[in-house]
Amino acid sequence: GRILKVLIVGENKFIIFINLGGIKMKKNKLREKLKEGKPTLGTRLLSVWPGMVEIVGHTGIFDYVEFLGEYSPWDLHDLENFGRAVELFDMSSMIKVDQNNRAFIAQRALGSGIQNILFTDIRTVEDARECVRIVRAETPQTKGINGAASRRNVGYYLEAGSPEYVKAMDEVIVALMIEKKEAVDNLEEILSVEGIADLIIVI
Repeated sequence: GRILKVLIVGENKFIIFINLGGIKMKKNKLREKLKEGKPTLGTRLLSVWPGMVEIVGHTGIFDYVEFLGEYSPWDLHDLENFGRAVELFDMSSMIKVDQNNRAFIAQRALGSGIQNILFTDIRTVEDARECVRIVRAETPQTKGINGAASRRNVGYYLEAGSPEYVKAMDEVIVALMIEKKEAVDNLEEILSVEGIADLIIVI
């Protein structure tokens, strides 16, 4: 349903419709295919330009597109436009985030509509657990630290903190780069962390 409100500011009147039905959050195609045990095909972009995302989407062959945020210049507006472009197509998105400030970057990327996170420079099992907590919703059940916020992936407020939001954060793919000797030494422990969906091993 919708609520009609009239806001009066001085001599001006503004009519506001508030949608109480929520929004339908975009399905995570990458997560769905992994659940089904199917192979996936993705491509990586060094540019955050939405036109490049559209070119990838129009091919119709990719399950997801990954933005290499670790190496590229970008700002928060760029991430939102990247997320908007992906939503035009039947594919998912991923961002590769740097070690420094990874919690802020990952959560803002998710808020922009990017659905999956590749974390770099993992060394210990504690690093792996932290990465999972960063993306999961902050509830007693999920024990994450990704609190409700007014961002575009939830309609700015419509699904913030809702069960739909919690479910979407549970669906986020947490992928880890195994590229440090310490990570290789701790690989068995890292693999035991619940919520790790994928490892990328760099030799």
